[in-house]
Amino acid sequence: MKRRASAWLALLMLCWAAAVHAHKPSDSYLTLTVSDKTIAGRWDIALRDLDNPLILDADGDGMLTWGEVRIREADIKSYAFTRIKLTGDGRACVIHPGDMLIDHHSDGAYAVLEFNADCPVRPTRLGIDYRLFADVDTLHKGLVHVVSNGATTTAILGPGHPTEILDVRGKGFGRTFIEFVGEGIWHIWRGVDHALFLLSLLLPAACVLHGNKWHPANSPRAVAIDVLKLVTAFTAAHAITLSLATLHVVALPSRWVEVAIAVTILLSALNNIVPLVRMRRWLAGFAFGLIHGFGFASVLSGMALPTSGLAAALAGFNIGVEMGQISLVLLLLPILYIYRSSRWFHLATLYGGSAAITVFATLWIYERTTGLPVLAL
Repeated sequence: MKRRASAWLALLMLCWAAAVHAHKPSDSYLTLTVSDKTIAGRWDIALRDLDNPLILDADGDGMLTWGEVRIREADIKSYAFTRIKLTGDGRACVIHPGDMLIDHHSDGAYAVLEFNADCPVRPTRLGIDYRLFADVDTLHKGLVHVVSNGATTTAILGPGHPTEILDVRGKGFGRTFIEFVGEGIWHIWRGVDHALFLLSLLLPAACVLHGNKWHPANSPRAVAIDVLKLVTAFTAAHAITLSLATLHVVALPSRWVEVAIAVTILLSALNNIVPLVRMRRWLAGFAFGLIHGFGFASVLSGMALPTSGLAAALAGFNIGVEMGQISLVLLLLPILYIYRSSRWFHLATLYGGSAAITVFATLWIYERTTGLPVLAL
């Protein structure tokens, strides 16, 4: 029974890891500037996401060229603008598509759709109906940023929450805080990097080292304390760099941050197979958490929040990330502890799971240093 249960656990973890990657989170960035009865818009949409429903890669070589994108400009605009509606104080605003440009974000090339929307009156309550990729990607998020007379309002829309009515005069601290608590939780559960890094730390949590081999731990209290140290150290570290990066105190090239995050996953998984860091793993968790904080900052930096909204977003996002991590720990740790004595646990879950994470991390490092897709679907 134990062998069968632990085998199922190993399979579940590996399938979860693959599924998380297969559903790589996608985000678009929608900026709306309200001026009298006119709304000026800029909509940044990843070309890799548009390729899914529109098949932009005509020759199927895995690389999108400007020629392939340019020839499909009308299709891109039609697909996007039939999936968004704007209203001002309950009355429809007419959208007029403009130019399409190409911009490069840290995660690849984006189509930039410029447009204007004419409203019957100057809106004080702006309604947004957002359905982009709702039929092909249930994890997609639209990060909305509205500016009016110096006031900034934000929203996060997607298939699970496609509509929002925003007061263009600004959003209160409380609503911003609650919104980003939810985004922090969801970021852990849908994010590939941070979830797999946490998983690599958890896999040996119910074991202790004797020599170069992991053996079952005997004290649930000691296991709980060790995990608490790991998660707390990781959280404290990424909260520091998340705040510094979002407040523009420290800035690092986003591409190399992504590479460094993949390296932390690789090192953590390798340490499970060939233990080099034997004591105080929480120190490694803290050091690696500093790197992951710069990755978390990309979510908030894309929102271009003002100072007041930024404080609420930072606090809420940090708390949400912590809640997401705790929920993941509470889900996995009891199972890992119950089956810690099973030989199949060591072979399939600890070593097999760590080996699978090592392969994923190695391919991510290659992708992020060369720009050539290997795992991207």
